[in-house]
Amino acid sequence: MRKDYTISELLATEVSRHLPNGEMGFIGVGTGGEAFIMAVGIPAVASRLAQLRRAPDYTVMFGPIIDPFLDAEHLPSSTNEFDLIRWKCRSQIPVEDALNIFKRGLMGVGFVSAAQIDQYGNLNISQINNPNIRLPGALAQTDHQAYAKQTIVLMKHSVRTFVQKVDYITGQGHEKREGLTGGGPSLVVTDLGVMDFDPLTKKLRLKSIHPGKSVEEIISKTGFELSIPKDVTVTQPPSIEDLNLIRLRIDPDRKFLEARMSLVPASLDS
Repeated sequence: MRKDYTISELLATEVSRHLPNGEMGFIGVGTGGEAFIMAVGIPAVASRLAQLRRAPDYTVMFGPIIDPFLDAEHLPSSTNEFDLIRWKCRSQIPVEDALNIFKRGLMGVGFVSAAQIDQYGNLNISQINNPNIRLPGALAQTDHQAYAKQTIVLMKHSVRTFVQKVDYITGQGHEKREGLTGGGPSLVVTDLGVMDFDPLTKKLRLKSIHPGKSVEEIISKTGFELSIPKDVTVTQPPSIEDLNLIRLRIDPDRKFLEARMSLVPASLDS
């Protein structure tokens, strides 16, 4: 089995396959380290890869920056505001107007991550109760989960993150969605596999496992009963063309996939 790719390259390639042509996707600015890779780096690389491979009319909104140039030669050196506002892009809008795009139903895809997720796709980035840990807070996650046509969740897979019940709901999943116009979470992509939601039960179900991983490992690292269909597949690895685009054109300096644009570089493969 070919293993000449990293887990972050695998995830970026897989996410790129699910980005619809003609829609807009929203990526936040993020923090640093692995959290940056999941919430910002992989979505950014996936978005550009989708544009180059199969969705030329897919548009990216990076905070208040509309359609930034995502090839390596145009990337800002950091996520500091000084660098971001000078990022070459199609246009910029005031920060206070950015979330109006969600509420008007114009956002096709929202990328989110979390410290906790439950079987219905409810997300928590506010606080963990035991041990008592204060997290960043809701940020724009509430709007993503409420109003975007779909959200794609990216996070590390463990019994601490996949829990029976989240301590706080900062992003609404597939229960109690009365009055919410968005579609809610559509995919959950982790370092072990890809999950979607059963259309009848609205609960997470396994869609594919990554090469070298197993169903048993995913079950052991999930804190609730995960639906396991009979037709679970293996996630398709990146092609040579995918890897060349990522490594030579999109992210050769690993600003995104190793968080080198943030203040805390990291790697999902370490």
